[in-house]
Amino acid sequence: MGRLPDQNIAQATSRLPGVSVERDQGQARYINLRGAPKSWTTLSFDGINVVSPEGRKARFDSIPSAIAGQILVSKAVTPDMPGETVAGNVNVITRSAFDYSGFHMAGKAGMGFAELGDRKEYEGSAVVSNRFNAGGGEIGILLAGSYYERNMITDNFEVDYERVSKDQRPGAATRFWAQEAENKLYRLTRKNWSVSGRLDYKPDADNTLSIRSIYTIFSDDEARDNYRFDLDDREGDLVASTDACTITANPTPTTSGYADVCIGNTPQKGTIYGIDIRQRSTLRAFRQSIFTNTLAGDHRFGDGWTVSWLGNYTKSKDDRSVVGEATWDSPSTRNLRPTVAYDFSDPNRSRLQLFRTIQLASPTRYQAGDAVIGVDAFTKPLSGFSVQDFVDTTKAYTGKLVVGREAGFLGGEATFKVGFQFDQRTKVADERQISLTAAQANGIGIPSDYNQFSLDQAFLGKIPMDYTFRYFDTAKMRTASQAARAAFPFAPVTANNYDVRERVYAAFAMGTVRYDWGSVVGGARVERIQNRGIAVGTIGATTGPVTAQAEQTLVFPSLHINYNVDETKKFRLSFNSGAARADYDQLRPNVVVNDTNETISGGNPAVKPERAYGVDAYLEWYVRPQGYLMVGAFYKKVEDVLYTTSRTFGSTALNSGGVDRSGYMFSGITNGGDGRIYGVEAAAQLQLEPWTGDLGLPDFMGGFGISANLTLNNSRVTKPAVFGPSGAVLVAARKVRLPGTSDFVYNLGAYYEKYGLSLRLQYQNRGKWLDTVSDQLTDAGDTYWASDDELDFSARYAITKNFEVYFDASNLLNNPGRRFSDPGNLLRATGVSAPDTNNQTIEWERFGRRYTGGIRVTF
Repeated sequence: MGRLPDQNIAQATSRLPGVSVERDQGQARYINLRGAPKSWTTLSFDGINVVSPEGRKARFDSIPSAIAGQILVSKAVTPDMPGETVAGNVNVITRSAFDYSGFHMAGKAGMGFAELGDRKEYEGSAVVSNRFNAGGGEIGILLAGSYYERNMITDNFEVDYERVSKDQRPGAATRFWAQEAENKLYRLTRKNWSVSGRLDYKPDADNTLSIRSIYTIFSDDEARDNYRFDLDDREGDLVASTDACTITANPTPTTSGYADVCIGNTPQKGTIYGIDIRQRSTLRAFRQSIFTNTLAGDHRFGDGWTVSWLGNYTKSKDDRSVVGEATWDSPSTRNLRPTVAYDFSDPNRSRLQLFRTIQLASPTRYQAGDAVIGVDAFTKPLSGFSVQDFVDTTKAYTGKLVVGREAGFLGGEATFKVGFQFDQRTKVADERQISLTAAQANGIGIPSDYNQFSLDQAFLGKIPMDYTFRYFDTAKMRTASQAARAAFPFAPVTANNYDVRERVYAAFAMGTVRYDWGSVVGGARVERIQNRGIAVGTIGATTGPVTAQAEQTLVFPSLHINYNVDETKKFRLSFNSGAARADYDQLRPNVVVNDTNETISGGNPAVKPERAYGVDAYLEWYVRPQGYLMVGAFYKKVEDVLYTTSRTFGSTALNSGGVDRSGYMFSGITNGGDGRIYGVEAAAQLQLEPWTGDLGLPDFMGGFGISANLTLNNSRVTKPAVFGPSGAVLVAARKVRLPGTSDFVYNLGAYYEKYGLSLRLQYQNRGKWLDTVSDQLTDAGDTYWASDDELDFSARYAITKNFEVYFDASNLLNNPGRRFSDPGNLLRATGVSAPDTNNQTIEWERFGRRYTGGIRVTF
């Protein structure tokens, strides 16, 4: 850490073998270990698992790398680790005053800018610690803090595709039309703060007491101008006909032109007449925080006995509040709406050319009028205004006791451990909002004319757009929000609120036996899991509280063998197991039963965890006098994979009033089929320093080195069949990847380290990965993120042993992030022959290069 521009934990760990990241707004956020889903990666502080503000999907962008003394990534799970660790654990090890010989102080301050929009960045961190004699013992005190601010502009376009039921002309089976095209134009300020403190007391060499406290907060203040062009607004104009037609360009059709192949329109190019503009002006103030506090002790007694204990309280908060959101919509009169000529043939470009709409009579037809550049020239009166307070709070309590004993065993030196752990986590979702009509919003001073609510400011981004727009005024939005809060009460969003509690009673036994030839680590962990959920459910016309409970006992055996091939090489073999439980919102018991449509939707407190059983084999070579080479293979069998799906409910639990609801269609989280993931890893780090003399090279070349790693993955799991209300198979069972799995992930780095100078150039690349799995063709298939790469450069120079200057350049390639839909696999599951495709771009974003420089001091 600190050698490259890695402001958060996710970006720092992404340099390691088998680690890939998923980004948001260009920042690394989630961690995938060896291609496994992000929910299979757990987060710990000093060995204590912490629930992320989002829940099971640990967000690492909310944790600045400055708070860590070390980051330890464990891919092989041992019995002393929680069973929910399936792919691996990222352990953030905080600094201690006892890491240093005496007084220590270090600091960093820098600033920079982002090219896109010419926005500023600021960063700073400080740590101070000291050790003091206390009677016959010693006390260590450490305080640390960090701050990072990133102002940015984001270029974006999005396109949502759908199957159009009225498009029945020949070839319709493989046609998907853009129902909506939009631009989300962001003005962002993101900040990371952290404050931490640690007090360690060592009364003697055999006893240590520790109090640790960490507070981190990630803020995301976002102004988003969202222009949505509702292309399927007049889908009803189309006549469902299976007859072939002569395709003839028709600039005055009787339909809107949507999904009308007969007038020459295609899913990639065409013209649609008189469509609706649905505009949103949104000011968000998101906050994610973690406040974790630990009291711990480590004690050594005579005859090789050890005792370790700890108690922890953690509070995580996910605040997704919206300061204000105003919506503006085109009127129903067609000639007041725009005509749009669209072109989506380039996967990296969305072309939307706007024209006036002219309505012709006898019969009613439409044609394009004059071209319009300024989208806000079209009439778009205010249609609504809302304020949202959406806060999820998770409170977690952990108690752990581990008793150890060192002894001889089977000719080796052994350490045996028995441990007990209790975890209780309670997540409460509290959503409430103010939702106003246009008349109510006008009454508190929000104008109907958007031009009076906006700024005359030039576009700050660089994405080529075929129209201009006006940014909304954030000051006026804040004023409107305050007026709404003063005049109207908040109303709870009942369907989204819940209270879920999870208790885990765990015990483990493990032993580590060390021999001259290596070591063996083995044991098992048993966990008793109890879930309780409280929410509000709706059955028919009745709404009321629902409480559900579930419990389960799981056993997690593991065995790890480390063999010393020789003095420089190790062979490692691991057998391990784990279980990934559903997220808290998926365990909530609230359901909505619609007797008219015969549907049931909601959470599923009885859903089983995903189970995984794995084997790893690795060979490591610690090259002398300097260097590291590694190659390995891994395999995991997975069972009961979690999916969001639609199926027949198949239970009498919700039957009441003589109504049998067992045959209703249920949509929610459920367990699917089985599958596997396997792959290989390789890594190398070498520097010329030890060999310059033998190679006849000048001494200065000893600073050159390389670091590289590669992971190849292959995953397949069974996606269950999708059934219709009558029980007929709509989509057959099919094989899909595990979400988040790339076929390849690699890092290539070149560096120079000598004479106080450090230069590093690092390239990262990961192949496309599955984002979401679709149940039906109305969503145009499964979605993927395209291959993602990044090139970073850093330079450091130590002017003295206490003073260093640095320069960082990030995202030098400035390649876009692109998400696309691919209906091929889903079409084939419905019996339609179709190839895989990646040209249906549904999201495209670019963030710009970033440059930062500053100083570091150490004493």
